[in-house]
Amino acid sequence: MLLRRDRALTAIAVALDVAFHAGRAGQLAGAAEIAERLGAARRGLEPVLQALSRAGLLESLRGPRGGYRLARRPRDIRLLDIIDAVAEGQGPGEEALSGALQAAVVAPLWQELDTGLRERLAALTLESLLRRAQAAGLRRPAAEPLNFAI
Repeated sequence: MLLRRDRALTAIAVALDVAFHAGRAGQLAGAAEIAERLGAARRGLEPVLQALSRAGLLESLRGPRGGYRLARRPRDIRLLDIIDAVAEGQGPGEEALSGALQAAVVAPLWQELDTGLRERLAALTLESLLRRAQAAGLRRPAAEPLNFAI
């Protein structure tokens, strides 16, 4: 898990962006909007959005007004769930290295670090990240009022 830091951080950033801007309400966060807010290419985020949707963490709605919203409450989405959703099918990558030091020292150390990280990620939720955003002075956008003027 530690080796794919870029994809893991992207997945957490995407899920947090959707939680912050759309949540579970009727509002949706479009892929282009998410990409713009994160300063990323949309085509680079699409596989992450698809993986999060397949894992049941995001709901996607198609169409011109489509987008993404959380499939569950922020308190029910652990960061470990997000990481696991984008890590499916990816091996740890340790098989390329061999030798006595690798087997006796490096591999057990990596396993220990991975276990500790997974425990920490299991303890954190999107809700805890939303609280951190609020503590940092960030405010969630309010829904735009309807304007019926012609």
